Amino acid sequence: MRKGMLEYCVLLLLADRRAYPSDIIDALSQADMIVVEGTLYTLLNRLRKEGKLSYEWEESKQGPPRKYYSITTYGHEVLQTMSSAWDEICNTVNHFRMSGTETKTE
Repeated sequence: MRKGMLEYCVLLLLADRRAYPSDIIDALSQADMIVVEGTLYTLLNRLRKEGKLSYEWEESKQGPPRKYYSITTYGHEVLQTMSSAWDEICNTVNHFRMSGTETKTE
């Protein structure tokens, strides 16, 4: 479940802006989702091969050029599908959470 969530979160992060991998790790960490670089790079490469992400090199003021990732049109389509699935899952789980709360209070 965590693996699928990581892909979803990365696509969400890249939906509005391109990002350097360390920026993605920082954003995930701020949400208490700890991810090591190796895991993220593996995911980014897979998403790129699947056509969900693209990247471009940009010269850096400090050190070597940096690879910035952005979501593709296909990636946006996948993100929309994942968002719909997430909403369905949340609605189902919340239904049972609320049912459980009502049962306990009666």
